[in-house]
Amino acid sequence: MTAPRRTGDDFRRTTLPQLDKEVLRLGLASNFGLTAEDQLYAAERGVNYWVWSPRYKTATAALRELFQQDRERYVVAMMGAAFVKGGVRRDVEKALRLLGTDYLDVFQLSWLGRTSRFSPAIQEALQEVKQEGLVRAVGTSIHDRVRAGKLAEDSVLDQLMIRYNAKHPGAEQDIFPHLHHRNPNVISYTATSWRQLLKPVKGIDMPPWPGEDPGAALPPLTAALCYRFVLSSPHLHVALSGPANRAQLDENLAVLDQGPLSDEEEAWVREYGRQVKAKKKSFF
Repeated sequence: MTAPRRTGDDFRRTTLPQLDKEVLRLGLASNFGLTAEDQLYAAERGVNYWVWSPRYKTATAALRELFQQDRERYVVAMMGAAFVKGGVRRDVEKALRLLGTDYLDVFQLSWLGRTSRFSPAIQEALQEVKQEGLVRAVGTSIHDRVRAGKLAEDSVLDQLMIRYNAKHPGAEQDIFPHLHHRNPNVISYTATSWRQLLKPVKGIDMPPWPGEDPGAALPPLTAALCYRFVLSSPHLHVALSGPANRAQLDENLAVLDQGPLSDEEEAWVREYGRQVKAKKKSFF
């Protein structure tokens, strides 16, 4: 049985099951141009989920300030690149110093692809830092959907960060049916398929837009439609947004007030994504 799409306040906010922490469902990938001041402004607007790396200097400055105000309000998922057991602890301890905090909400491996070896030693290291309270959950960013489905079903991981959008909805077959086994946090990235869904594509043949404004969504898609497609899914907790400036941030946040797509709108967006994928058969 298919779960109903999210509606009302459930579309705006959710509780991450493996952290028992409420978050705004539009999270922030802060490495696309936002200043530290922009990110403090995002927090004022209700954003409280960050994907973070030590390379994200402006985010580090903003998060240090936010943590001094109210550490428990914010969720930070660190992208780590530890390839050996000792690297996990080194990455975590460095992050704690940089952010001025006693714990990370999530430490997630950024390299767990199709051919990556998820060694017992790495898994043991993840469990150790979690048991010691240095991190509250462990996860991975993963592109291989089949492997992600298996990890969702049985692994030490509490969180999966996956690609999901109208061009690439394959998680619906490969990942979502496995989530009920352990109920991990599910975070999505690239709602616009690296902006491919926002750019005109030759040879696309679409019927009229079925929404209230018939001229509002002629191909290509708008960013708002891309985010609404992702956020309508009952299986995803947070969709990451990568605004380049404050105006784009405000535009993206406005999506939360627009609510989920109707059945007809979702079918239209899904068909557009299918046609784009047929025309642009690339890795992304």
